[in-house]
Amino acid sequence: MSLPPPSWLHPGFRLIEAERGVGWAEISAQADAFETAFRASGGRVVLPPQGRAAPVGAPVGALVAALVAAERAGVELHLPRRDAPAETGRAPDGPGFAVLLETSGTTGAPKLIRHDFQRLRGRLRGAADPDARWLLAYEPAAFAGLQVILTALAAGATLVTAPGAGAAELARLAVRHAVTHISATPSFWRAFLLALDGEAPPLAAVTLGGEVADQPLLDRLAERFPAAKIRHIYASTEAGALFAVGDGRAGFPAAWLDGAIDGVGLRLRDGVLEVESPRAMLGHGGGWLSTGDVVELRGDRALFAGRLDGRVNVGGVKVSPEVVEQVLLDVPGVRDALVQPAANPVTGHILTALVVPAPGVEEAALRAAIRTAVADLPPAARPRLVTMTGSIALGAAGKKTRKGTA
Repeated sequence: MSLPPPSWLHPGFRLIEAERGVGWAEISAQADAFETAFRASGGRVVLPPQGRAAPVGAPVGALVAALVAAERAGVELHLPRRDAPAETGRAPDGPGFAVLLETSGTTGAPKLIRHDFQRLRGRLRGAADPDARWLLAYEPAAFAGLQVILTALAAGATLVTAPGAGAAELARLAVRHAVTHISATPSFWRAFLLALDGEAPPLAAVTLGGEVADQPLLDRLAERFPAAKIRHIYASTEAGALFAVGDGRAGFPAAWLDGAIDGVGLRLRDGVLEVESPRAMLGHGGGWLSTGDVVELRGDRALFAGRLDGRVNVGGVKVSPEVVEQVLLDVPGVRDALVQPAANPVTGHILTALVVPAPGVEEAALRAAIRTAVADLPPAARPRLVTMTGSIALGAAGKKTRKGTA
């Protein structure tokens, strides 16, 4: 007889993975098998455990089973990202159950972060919502993906997943399964909106995270899904889930700085956001953590202005690709954009841009609008090459990947 589910897993939870239904009975059987291996592990395990592969096509079901088994066995569980080399033979960082997650590595090498499981669940409200149908648009082993999974587990909701699927396929699944809740990066949402062909899922909740939520995208989502509650969340693998903004505006209220929101302290130091979080990673010693995100104050609003470590040296001038990207996204007729550096023998770097035009937009008119929009930027920040494209490739975390920053 299988054991009952843990307190954080509602027994009514249902997983639809690669069009296959999975419930507690299947997860419990997998957890029992994992638990035997975990207890013999010496304190740290990697999913899938050495010598016991996860079921083909069922990574989310295996991940949930591994969480159950690791909690029972009292071991550290390392959830590696897709295609990451399996780490073996390393001793645990501490006793008891903990979850190890990798940062996205968007602008550098990924880091391994250790979390207390209860802190990971710190912002989950836990209210039962069996009618909710979530779509998993993040990588399961990413911090944001795990938050979606844990939310659906606690609510007894249905979670729809398709391992490795892109935005177009996930859009079709969202419509087919009448998905009501989606949390994803702004980059994913732009691709998702472009992929919808007339019919749309009955979304009740739209959540953005992982990247800056720009005003044009927030406005388009509100227009496309007028019945949905729209919010953008701020979180990081190191600091945990921090706060959510639900007023339909980009950034967050400046009044939150030098105060606290949802138990999280916020402040600016030299223009960079620092946080004091009760849900931060283990081992950092408490106190303030630098997020590395540059924030500018404009009136009553604090607006994100790129990553400190993402700035590019163009002829001795430090410029932020993300800030330039926001300028392009504000241009009518631009559905998405990626600004990134390219090597240049004279200036060291120049900025280049990929632009996804909205359907039906005339290219010459759009290029003229882009030239007008960037004319007010410093010369070093103006993209020297603008290429029109049908889509922008995203990394496994659902984010745009920028390399070559300096």
